[in-house]
Amino acid sequence: MKTECLGDYVKLKGKSYPCTVSLTMDLVGGKWKAVILYHLKDEPKRYSELCKEIPSVTEMTLSLQLKQLEKDGLVSRKVYGKKPPVKVVYSLTDFGKSFVPVLESITAWGNQTVIERGEFMTI
Repeated sequence: MKTECLGDYVKLKGKSYPCTVSLTMDLVGGKWKAVILYHLKDEPKRYSELCKEIPSVTEMTLSLQLKQLEKDGLVSRKVYGKKPPVKVVYSLTDFGKSFVPVLESITAWGNQTVIERGEFMTI
């Protein structure tokens, strides 16, 4: 039995995982989920703001990842107004906010890696 698990498998919302690392990576893994969460960590943002802050992600991918993060309970989507154009704002839920220390560690590790092995560039 792995030390990070209390049993042979873990289960969340009806889905089984071999360990808690697998569960975590299912929730926040991939190329864009952690980046989206990073951009929402300090304040709620509109979809268009996220598009501007993450220009290398396609609108379709951003939309799909936001839906998945919302489904998994990490992001909240709030709609203001009843008829178009409506205002849609995304923010971290309390569950999403619990991931912020991990995001900060990832950011610090990335910064240190660039300092030691790469370079910061301006466009």
